[in-house]
Amino acid sequence: MSAKLKVLGMILAGGQGSRLFPLTAKRAKPAVPFGSRYRIIDFVLNNFVNSGIYGIYVLTQFKAQSLTEHIQRHWRFGGFLDDHFIILVPAQMYRYEELGPVWYRGTADAIYQNLHLVNNNKPECVAIFGGDHIFKMNVAHMVEYHNDTRADLTIAAYPVPVAEASRFGVLQVDDQWRLVGFQEKPKDPTPIPGRPDWALASMGNYVFRTEALLELLEYDSRDTASSHDFGKDVIPHALKEGYRIQVYDFKRNPIPGQDGPNTYWRDVGTLDAYFEASMDLIQVTPEFDLFNPEWPLRTANYFSPPAKFVHEAGNRIGQSFNSLIAGGCIISGATVRESVLSRRVRINSYSLVERSVIFDEVEIGRNVKIRNAIIDKNVKIPPGTEIGYDLEADRARGFTVTASGIVVVSKSFRFTPALV
Repeated sequence: MSAKLKVLGMILAGGQGSRLFPLTAKRAKPAVPFGSRYRIIDFVLNNFVNSGIYGIYVLTQFKAQSLTEHIQRHWRFGGFLDDHFIILVPAQMYRYEELGPVWYRGTADAIYQNLHLVNNNKPECVAIFGGDHIFKMNVAHMVEYHNDTRADLTIAAYPVPVAEASRFGVLQVDDQWRLVGFQEKPKDPTPIPGRPDWALASMGNYVFRTEALLELLEYDSRDTASSHDFGKDVIPHALKEGYRIQVYDFKRNPIPGQDGPNTYWRDVGTLDAYFEASMDLIQVTPEFDLFNPEWPLRTANYFSPPAKFVHEAGNRIGQSFNSLIAGGCIISGATVRESVLSRRVRINSYSLVERSVIFDEVEIGRNVKIRNAIIDKNVKIPPGTEIGYDLEADRARGFTVTASGIVVVSKSFRFTPALV
C-alpha cells in the first residue's frame, strides 16, 4: 500500500445477531467467543492491523458491554502516535437535530451518523468492514487494487453456491471486474457466467474513495424511501448514477506465510454455521490456520495457567484428541474428542465430550456425556448429565436445538435435579 495513501478503517459491530441466539442473549454478535481464545471481532481487527491500517473506529450499538470491555482492555496502541488508535463509537444520536431520536437505521446510516469522524481524519479512502465474519484478509492489497483501478467504490467478493446466494448481495461483473449488476438477497440469484451453480456474493467489505462516500451518504440520508443500507440502497444508487465500482476477487488476496489461494470466509450468522466453522478449526490440516506466525492473531492476553491433563489409570485417563484446548483447562480423567474448549474449563473423571464447543469457566461433573453441543460461559453441569443424546429431552430442559441437531446451553444456565 502506498505510504501516501491514508486509509481510515471503520468496523460495523452493532448487529443484534438474532439468529445466533442464545449466544447473543447477553452480548453483541462480534463479541461471541470463537476458536478457544478469540472473539469474532478479533479477526477483522487483526486484518486491519496486519495490513498496516492503524486508525480504526468500531461502531457499536446492541448489547455492547462485553465487546466494549474486550476492546478497551485488550486492543490498545501506545499513546504517542495520533494516527494509531482503535476507538469504540457507540450509537449516540450525533445527528439528533437533523434526524431526531433515532439509533442507527442501517449500515449506511451508521457511517452517516459518524461522518464527522471521517472529516476529522481526512483519509483518502475509507475501508468499511463488517465485524462478524471469520476470515483473513490483507486489506492493503484490496486498497492497492482500489487505487490502481481509480474506483469510487470497491466491493470484496466471494463465490458461493447459488442455493445459498439468496442470503447475500449478488454481483455481476464485466471482464475487467467492474460492477455491471447487483441483486440484494435475490430469490433467483444470477450465476457466474460459465459456472451455473455458483454466484458472486458481496462480503459486505468496502473501500470507498472518501469524496464518493460523502456524496453517496448525503444523498441516501435525504432519500425518504431508503432503508439506509449499503446493499439495499447505496450500491444500487451508485451503480445507477455511474460511479466507478470495482469488484475485488477475494481469492486473489495474498496472506503472508500461507500457500495457495485465500478462500476461507465464513458468515457465522447462525448457530449451525458457527458450529461448523468451529469444527473447521480442529481438522488435521485446517483450511483456516490459527498457527501462521506471519499473520499473527492477537486477542486478549489473559494470564491463564497451562492446560492440564491428569490421571492415567484404567479407564480414568485425562486425554484429548483433535481438539483445541485453551489455557487453564483441566481434563481430569476425562476424554475430549473433536472439540473446542475455552479458558478454565474443568472436565471431571469418566466424562466424555465429543464434537462440542465449550466456553469459559464451564465445569463438567463426573460421568457426563456431551456431544454436538455448544455450552456457553459459567455453566456447571451436574454428574451423570447427558446432552446431545436425546434431543427431545434437551428441548424439554429449555435448551436450544438447531435443525441439524446442535444443542445450545445458554450462559449461566442453572440445572435443577429434575433437569439432569
